[in-house]
Amino acid sequence: MQNTTTEKRKITTQQMALVAIMTALTCILAPFSLPIGPVPISLTNLVIYFSLYLLGWKLGTLSYVIYLLIGLVGVPVFSGFTAGPAKLFGPTGGYLIGFIPMAIIAGIVIDKYTEKWLLCLLAMIVGTIVCYALGTAWLAYEAEMTFQAALMAGVIPFIIGDIAKMIVAIIVAPMIKNPLVKAGYIK
Repeated sequence: MQNTTTEKRKITTQQMALVAIMTALTCILAPFSLPIGPVPISLTNLVIYFSLYLLGWKLGTLSYVIYLLIGLVGVPVFSGFTAGPAKLFGPTGGYLIGFIPMAIIAGIVIDKYTEKWLLCLLAMIVGTIVCYALGTAWLAYEAEMTFQAALMAGVIPFIIGDIAKMIVAIIVAPMIKNPLVKAGYIK
C-alpha cells in the first residue's frame, strides 16, 4: 500500500483581504443603477470582470457569491439599494444568479489567456450570453412575460453597454493588475 499525501490549497490572509476588497467594491458600485425598465443598468458585471482579472476565476467568483449572500441577508447592496430574498428571487434575480456562471466561464479563460484580449472578450461574451439566458428565462417566468418581451426588457437595451464594460475591463484591469503583481500582492 502506497502512502500518499494530498496538499490542501489554503486561501491566504492576503487573498482573503483581496476577496473582501472586491466584494466591498461590488457592494459599493452595484446599488448605483439606472432604472430603465424592469432590469436596471448597473456596474455589477464590470466589477465582476475586474475581480476575475485580479483574483482569478475561483476567488473572483467567490467574491461575487459573498456579495449575493450579503444582499440576501438584507444589506441593501443590490441595484437601487435593494436587498433580501424578494429581490434575489424576484423578476431580476435570474440575472443576479446568472452572473455566477458568467464569472466562471469568463474567469477560466481570463486565467489562462490574460494576454489574449480577443479570447478574453469572447469568453466574457459567452458568459454574458449564459447570464442573459438565465435572467431572461427567469424574468419571463416571474413577470409573466413572453420570452420575447423579457428579451426586449432584459437583454437588448444592455448589449452595447455590456460590450463597453468588457472592453474597459480588458484595457484597465491589466493596468491595475501588473503593479499589484510586481508588488507581490497577487500572482
